[in-house]
Amino acid sequence: MTASFLESQPSERASRLEKRVKEEPVSDRGYANPHLLWSPEELNARLGDPKLSVLDVRLTADYVRGHVPGAGHLDLYGISLCDTRPEPLQAFCWMVAYMMGNRGVDSEKAVVFYQENSGWRAARGFWFLEYFGHEDVHILDGGFDAWRGAGFPVSQEPVDVSRTSFETRTIPSKVATAKDILDRLDNENVKILDTRSDDEYTGKLVRAARGGAIPHAVHLEWTNNLDSSGRYKPASELRAMYEEQGITPDKEIIPYCQGGYRSAHTYLALRLLGYPRLRNYVGSWKEWGDRVDLPIEKHTSHI
Repeated sequence: MTASFLESQPSERASRLEKRVKEEPVSDRGYANPHLLWSPEELNARLGDPKLSVLDVRLTADYVRGHVPGAGHLDLYGISLCDTRPEPLQAFCWMVAYMMGNRGVDSEKAVVFYQENSGWRAARGFWFLEYFGHEDVHILDGGFDAWRGAGFPVSQEPVDVSRTSFETRTIPSKVATAKDILDRLDNENVKILDTRSDDEYTGKLVRAARGGAIPHAVHLEWTNNLDSSGRYKPASELRAMYEEQGITPDKEIIPYCQGGYRSAHTYLALRLLGYPRLRNYVGSWKEWGDRVDLPIEKHTSHI
């Protein structure tokens, strides 16, 4: 998460919260799939529904200070995969699905993830459940800040969530492995999308055995998906931004970052626009950069 969202002064945050209340609703922002985002009003109307699971994916300390009433806590940060061969990928997904079940997730419940804004933690939870075949998963538009800004209640009460047996049916077309990308590097109908920072993309900041980028990858940092209040930009702005980079709906799009978090955020942005063929590279640069058998490119400046 960028400093602009994490280090705001109280007066700045209050101003953003006031602005959020006045912004247009999700249904008016032109998305092909607006149902993927829930407004604070939608979530508030469903609180207490036994067929709803709300998961706060912020840091534990933030959750303890106050959360949406009835929300369970699941911090997905730091749980990453750097080997996307079939066996490690299967084991990793079993572990994540088990954690989801421990937090009350199952296929019969609507699931809403949230953090302080429409950020990558919530988006990663969203992507996991879509990959696991869940058909009713959402994130809270604007996150916890929007919830408080709308005047809805905040709880500090601990939540006792009953474990479920979450049965998954993974959808291979929603995930990319290193082999998937290697097989597609010269395919004109596929776009690899680097969602990392400029310094990571150019190799100035090295976070694996090697610095650089996947060959032919288009670079567009994930933070460009959000407006100044921490919500996804309207469809017209997102569409223009991506199409300018050649990221168009007729292509298969594979976003990546360092560990599959920021790329999940871009996955959701493109899902909002209705892009039909999206794969999140869950191993991302940590896998690709560590594997010396895989090709890389070096860039001296942002393209």
